[in-house]
Amino acid sequence: MKTEFIDTLIVGAGQAGLATSEHLSNHGVPHLIIEKNRIVESWRSCRWDSLVANGPAWHDRFPTLDFEDHSPNYFAHKNEIIEYFEKFAKKINAPIRTNVLAEEATKDFTTNQFEVKTSDGIIKSKNIVVATGAFQKPVMPSIIPEQENLNQIHSQFYKNPNQFSEGAILVIGSGSSGSQIAQELMLSGKKVFLSIGPHNRPPRRYRGKDNVWWFGALGVWQKKTPDPNTQHVTIAVSGYEGGKTIDFRKFANLGMNLVGMTKNFKEGKLLFENDLKINLDNGDKNYLSVLDQADEYIKNNNLDFPEEPEARIITSDPQCVTNPILEIDIKKENIKNIIWATGYQYDFSWLKVDTFDTAGKPEHYRGVGKENGIYFIGLPWLSMRGSSFIWGVWQDAKYLAEQISKKDNIKIAN
Repeated sequence: MKTEFIDTLIVGAGQAGLATSEHLSNHGVPHLIIEKNRIVESWRSCRWDSLVANGPAWHDRFPTLDFEDHSPNYFAHKNEIIEYFEKFAKKINAPIRTNVLAEEATKDFTTNQFEVKTSDGIIKSKNIVVATGAFQKPVMPSIIPEQENLNQIHSQFYKNPNQFSEGAILVIGSGSSGSQIAQELMLSGKKVFLSIGPHNRPPRRYRGKDNVWWFGALGVWQKKTPDPNTQHVTIAVSGYEGGKTIDFRKFANLGMNLVGMTKNFKEGKLLFENDLKINLDNGDKNYLSVLDQADEYIKNNNLDFPEEPEARIITSDPQCVTNPILEIDIKKENIKNIIWATGYQYDFSWLKVDTFDTAGKPEHYRGVGKENGIYFIGLPWLSMRGSSFIWGVWQDAKYLAEQISKKDNIKIAN
C-alpha cells in the first residue's frame, strides 16, 4: 500500500473543503483534498430535484466568485449550485482527489504526524481539516416500527412527488426541508399531513430587503452562541417559487392537514402532541419580532424604506388548528408514506484522535480542535450563527488557514 505525505489534508470536497483550499493556497500551504464521492456530493445526491438555495444569489456564494447570468436576487437551483462549485474548484485549481474514502485517522506521537488510512493508500500529514459537514448521518426517530404497506424515508432520500404512487403522505418536521417538501407534495395533488414542532418563521422579505440582508444588518449572523431556549428550534424559510414567507396556516387553507409534534404510534394509530397552536403562535412571535427589529433599525438609521403594514397581517386559524387532530388511523387516512425531515447527526467515527467530548461532539475553538493539528470547518455555530452558510464557511475557512499558516510558519514565497 502506497504512502505519501502532505502538509495539510482536507477531508471532504464540499463547500467547506473548497473554501479552505482557496485560503490555504493564498497562504502557500501545501494541501490535498480527498473526497469519498464527487465534489459537493451532498448537493447532487442528498437533495430533492426542485431544491433551490434558501438565500438569494448575492448572498449564498463565496466573495471571490459571483453567480453568472442571474439577477442578484435569484434563488439558484441545486444544479446551478453544483455548477458554481465545479467552476470555483477550477478557478482556484483545487487539488482534489475524488472517490477516495478516509477510513481511519490516528496520530503518531513520535513524529507528531497524522496517519490517514484511505481506500487509495496511506496519507501522512501535519494537519487534518475535517470538512465533512454537519449532514452526515440521517436521524429517524424510532417512533413508528416497520409496518407492512408503510414506506418510511428520511428527507435525504426524497426526490419528487412521482416517487409516491399511492396513498397519503405524512411529513414530520417543520424546518426548511419539511415545509418545502410538504408544499411541493401538496401542490402536486397529494394528500399531505405535516407534523409541526417548535420553529422560527422569519419573513422572506420585508420593506424591500430579503431576510438575509436584515439578519446581517441586525447582527444575527454574527451572534457567537445560540440562545439556549431556541438552540434546537428549526427555521422555516424558503427560496421556493422565487422566495415567499412560509405560512403554515395558508398551507392548511390550500388543503394541507396540520398536526402537532409526532408523539407515538400505537395499535395502528399515530398520536400527536396538542401543541400545534402554540407552535404556530410562537412562530408568529418570532416573525413579528424580526419586523419590530427591522422597523426600529430603519427608524434609528433614518432610512427611506417603503412601508409594509400588510406584512403584519396574520392568517386566521384554520379548522385543523382550532379543532386539532390528536390521532390518526393510518389505514383510514390511507397514509402509505412517511418522510422524516428530522435532521442529521455527526459521524466522526473514522477520526481516532482526542478532540471529542463524551457525546462525540468536536471540542474546538472557532474550528481549531483540542487535538493539535485537527481543524473543523462547516459545522453550525463554528464561530457564529452564519457558519453553516456558504459565505460563513468561507469566512471561517479564512481564519483556519491563518491559524494553520502561523502554526507551520509557512509564508508565500516572493
